[in-house]
Amino acid sequence: MLTLLEQLDKGTLWQSPGGIHPPQLKTLSNQSTIARLPLAQRFVVPVPLVGEQAILTVSVGDLVLKGQMLTEGTGFIYLPVHAPTSGRVIAIEQHATNHPSSLPTLSCIIEADGQDAWCELIPHSLEQLSKNQILDKIKNAGIAGMGGAAFPSHVKLNPASEIDLVIINGVECEPYISSDDRLMRDYSDEILKGIGVIHHLLNPQRIIIAIEDNKPEAAKAMQDAVQRSTLPTGIIRVTVIPTKYPSGGEKQLIQIITGKEVPSGHIPAQLGIVVHNVGTAYAIQEAIYQGKPLIERVVTLTGEQIGQPGNYWLPIGTTINDALQAVSFRPSSSQKVIVGGYYDGLRSSGFRCANIKRD
Repeated sequence: MLTLLEQLDKGTLWQSPGGIHPPQLKTLSNQSTIARLPLAQRFVVPVPLVGEQAILTVSVGDLVLKGQMLTEGTGFIYLPVHAPTSGRVIAIEQHATNHPSSLPTLSCIIEADGQDAWCELIPHSLEQLSKNQILDKIKNAGIAGMGGAAFPSHVKLNPASEIDLVIINGVECEPYISSDDRLMRDYSDEILKGIGVIHHLLNPQRIIIAIEDNKPEAAKAMQDAVQRSTLPTGIIRVTVIPTKYPSGGEKQLIQIITGKEVPSGHIPAQLGIVVHNVGTAYAIQEAIYQGKPLIERVVTLTGEQIGQPGNYWLPIGTTINDALQAVSFRPSSSQKVIVGGYYDGLRSSGFRCANIKRD
């Protein structure tokens, strides 16, 4: 009988019970490279941990630089918040969130000065840092899981148990959303550099990059990047899985790749498995090699009422209204704005998809 590692090397897949096959509708947004929108005049940056795990380091009237920390805190799962651009803090107040509920949270309102001037960034190589220093850089960059759960990445990268398998999640099974698809196509080498950091920290026996079979261009881009990478030969492979929602869910994906079911009340690390999104890997390499904090993410803006559907680097704190206006949104009385995902709802770090669809 083959061992799990031997089956992983063969690309063996298992069935995950249930699931549906909704229309994908991704070609509206995945035909062009990731772009940038003009800098907005105002950013609403949520600081929900202030008062519980953190304090604000800025006051109304303060000038801030792009990437500057806005909060300080303690605790293993605390993550700092950073300014998405340079400008002036004009208010610190409760503000509606991008969650469909619109529930308010304390937010730092920054008026951009148009300079988009960075604070000092300190890049490093892996050889310059101990593992604890790498984890500190990832934590101080404010990196949380970019696939939706928003769990602090430095915690998952410092598990109590030994990790045998790392799964890099590029499945992206939500209809309409294509941000991970384009990220893999456009930034495959950078994602592999982030995977290299993960390998350095966890030293797993295998790394699987999982991608649904409706993303052949992304799968090829990642396979080519694997061949260019300096990771040990044979430790990493791209595995293409059948397209089915919700295969991108962490527990569902683990079952498809390994045949193992994560018991209720347990976490994957207890099975020797860690899952990270491709966007998380990208953010990790930016934090280590460029010294950049997490202040932006790729967002899909799509739908029949969007004049320029596509994927865009949006600074965290961008309002939905500003994003929609920048892509020539044509409002009508018979459409809805879906924030997050058609099925999954709110995504991490603001929003992942603003999908404009007629009822």
